[in-house]
Amino acid sequence: MEKRFEQLKDLVMSLEGDFDKFYNKGNNAAGTRVRKGMQELKNLAQEIRVEVQEKKNNE
Repeated sequence: MEKRFEQLKDLVMSLEGDFDKFYNKGNNAAGTRVRKGMQELKNLAQEIRVEVQEKKNNE
């Protein structure tokens, strides 16, 4: 579980530059990378939610 949390943090941090490029510099390609990264973040968060629910139910 800790590994997944680290993945989540790393993904968020990796998007920081693209957020800046998109919102502050108007770089549309960076916006595409942000959207892709946010989709990955959503999927990873869902996987973590499922793991937590399964662990909770098995206790």
